[in-house]
Amino acid sequence: MIRIGVLGVASIAKRSVIPAIKALPELFVLTAVASRTLEKAIECAAQFQTKAFGSYEALINSGDIDAIYIPLPNSMHYEWVKKSLEKNIHVLVEKSLACTASEVEELVLLAQERNLVLLENFQFRFHRQLDALLELVNSKAIGDLRVMRASFGFPPFPDEGNIRYSNDLGGGALLDAAAYMMKISSLVLGTDIEVSSASLNFDLEKNLDTWGSGSIKHLSTPVTAQVAFGFDNFYQCGVELWGSKGRLTTNRLFTARPDYVPEIILETQAGTELIKIEVDDHFKNVLKYFAELIANPTDERIRSEYRANILQANLLYTFKKIANELPVNE
Repeated sequence: MIRIGVLGVASIAKRSVIPAIKALPELFVLTAVASRTLEKAIECAAQFQTKAFGSYEALINSGDIDAIYIPLPNSMHYEWVKKSLEKNIHVLVEKSLACTASEVEELVLLAQERNLVLLENFQFRFHRQLDALLELVNSKAIGDLRVMRASFGFPPFPDEGNIRYSNDLGGGALLDAAAYMMKISSLVLGTDIEVSSASLNFDLEKNLDTWGSGSIKHLSTPVTAQVAFGFDNFYQCGVELWGSKGRLTTNRLFTARPDYVPEIILETQAGTELIKIEVDDHFKNVLKYFAELIANPTDERIRSEYRANILQANLLYTFKKIANELPVNE
C-alpha cells in the first residue's frame, strides 16, 4: 500500500486524479492533501475523507507519505519536486515538469541518485486509444509512416486570472498545450528526434506565448511531425498519421473522459474503416503504472522515464529558442 499525498488542490486534482487514487484502494491510501491555506485544504480533505495540511512543507515533512502528486503551477514544480525528492518521496507531477531544461536535468539527476520515481503526468500515454493507434502504425496498416500532424488548441479562457495566462506562474501555450505535441511526437516518431522549425505568437498584453506551430524531424529518416497548439484557437485535439498506403485519424487523444468512446478512422485503397475503442480511464492507468514503478525499484522503465523527461524538456527548450531566433546552444 503506497501512502500518497497531494500537494495543491487544483481542479485537475479534485476532478480527476484524487478520485482515481480513491478508486485504487488496493494500491494507494490517500494520506493527506495540502494547500497554502488551511481552509482550502480542509474543504478538499473533507470531500475525500483524508487529512489536511495548511502548508506544502507540512505535508512533505510529515513523514506520512511514500509518494506525492503535484498539480501546482509550472513555476512551482521545480521547488516542490526537489523538496519531495530530497525527502525520498516518489513524485508524479503535472506537465510540464519544470520551466527550463536545466531544472529538469537537475531533478532527474536527484531522482536517479536516490533511485526514486519521477513521472511527468501525460496520462494520455496510458489510454488504450493510443495503444490502438500505435499498434496500427507498427503493423503497417497505413504502410510506411510519412508524416504526423497533431494539434491541440482551444479558445481563450473566460477567466483572465487563469494560471495559464500568468507568466510568473509558468503559463503560456508552450509549456501547456505544446507539451502534448512534443510528447506525442516522441511516442510516434521515437526518441531520435529534434525540433527543425518553430513559431510562437507572443501576446505583449499578457506577456506570454499564446499559440504556435512547428515541425519535429526524425534524425535518420525524412519523417516529420507537424504540430500546432494554442490558447486562442478553434478547438482541436487530434492526430493524423499519413502513410505510404493509408491514413489514420483520431480525436480527443489527449483529453478522453472515462466515458468517452474513442474512434480511429483508417483509410486505405480498400476503403474506410471506423475502429471504435473501448472506454478507458487513463488517470487510473497512469496511477497503476506509477505504483508498479515504485514497487519495482530496479525496473528499467524508471530509467526510461528519466530519459523521457530530459528529451521532453530539451524539445520544449529548443522549440522556444528557435521560435525566438536565439542560438539553440545558448
